[in-house]
Amino acid sequence: MWLRLTLVPGVPPRRLRKLLAALGSPQQLLATPQAQVAAIAGEDVARALAAGADPDAVAATLRWLEADDHHLIALHDPRYPPRLLEIASPPLVLYAVGRPQLALAPSIAIVGSRNATARGRMDAETFARTLSDAGLVIVSGLALGIDAAAHRGGLAGHGSSVAVLGNGADVRYPRDNRALAEALERGGCVISEFPLGTAPTPDNFPRRNRLISGLARGVFVVEAAPESGSLITARCALEQNREVFAMPGSIHSLFARGCNELIKEGATLVADANDILRELGCKPAPASPCRRAERDPLLRAMGHAPVSLDDLAEATGIEVARVAARITRLELAGRVAPLAGGRFQRLDRNESVMPGRDDAKRVIE
Repeated sequence: MWLRLTLVPGVPPRRLRKLLAALGSPQQLLATPQAQVAAIAGEDVARALAAGADPDAVAATLRWLEADDHHLIALHDPRYPPRLLEIASPPLVLYAVGRPQLALAPSIAIVGSRNATARGRMDAETFARTLSDAGLVIVSGLALGIDAAAHRGGLAGHGSSVAVLGNGADVRYPRDNRALAEALERGGCVISEFPLGTAPTPDNFPRRNRLISGLARGVFVVEAAPESGSLITARCALEQNREVFAMPGSIHSLFARGCNELIKEGATLVADANDILRELGCKPAPASPCRRAERDPLLRAMGHAPVSLDDLAEATGIEVARVAARITRLELAGRVAPLAGGRFQRLDRNESVMPGRDDAKRVIE
C-alpha cells in the first residue's frame, strides 16, 4: 500500500503527510471517499489518488524489490532510520540497496566541494577512514570530489558508509562514480527517497542534503566554496539540531572560504579526528605516529596551503626557473599537485591514518 500510495503522480509528499495525519494508514487513506480527501488536501490531490498509481511503475518497482539487497522501507518499518523522524518532512518511503541497518547506526556526514583539491580529497578520505574505524558510519552524497573520497575512507574502515542520492536508486549518477556506487551497494548502503528512474535534477539535491544531515549526528565540511551545496547541508544540520564541524584552510584558497565562514559562525574547528569524536562523545582514536622531518626545502616551504612559484622562489631564495623545474619533478613523483590559478599543493607520502594536528590546523591568520 505504501508503494501504491507514494507512486501516485502529482501528489506532493507534504499533502500525503497531511492526509496520513488525518486519516491514519495508507489503507485507510485509499479507502476514504474522494470528497473527504478533497476537503483535506484539495480536489486535485483527490482526483490523482482516485486515478491511482501507474500500474507499470508499480510492477517495475516490485520486480526491482525481488533482489535480496533491494529494500523499500516505509515510515512504519522498524528499519526506518529514527533520526529521520526528528526532521521536518521525513520521507514516507526510502529505497535502499545494500545494508539498510547501517542507517540506524551512529554516523557522521562528510561533505565538500565537487571540484576538490588533491589535498582536500586526501583529508576527506583519511578522516573518514579514521572515523569509520572509530565506529561511525560515514554518510555523504556520492558526488565527485570530497563526497567520493569520504565514501572510500568509510568503506575502508570498520563502520562502512551510506550514500544518499538525489535520483532514483537504480540510476547511476555521476557516471564517474559508478564503481564506487557498486562498492557501496556491496559493502555499505545506497539510499534514495525518489522513485526508481528519477533523474538527477537540480531541485532534488537540496532535498537529498537534508537527509544527509538528518541521518547523521553531525556534518563535517572539508572544503567548500562560498556558494557550495555543502553549506546547504551544514545549514540543514543546524536546523535539525545537529553538530557542524569544518576544516579550516588558507584565506587565499577559494575552497576554504566556506569552511572558514562556518567556523566564524560557530562551527567546531577540526584539526584532527578526535575533535569530532570528542564532541560526539565517542572514544578517541589512537594517536598517529610522528612524521619524519621533511628534507626537501621546497616541500618545507610549501607547507600545506596552495602556493605559487613566485611565493616559493621568495621563500627559498631559489630563482623561479629552478623552482619550476623542481616542482615538475615533484609533481611526477606524486609529491605535489597542480591547482587552478598557477598554484601548487604539497601531497604527503605515507599519509598517517589520522591527520596530525600541526599539519591540519591551518587557522586563518
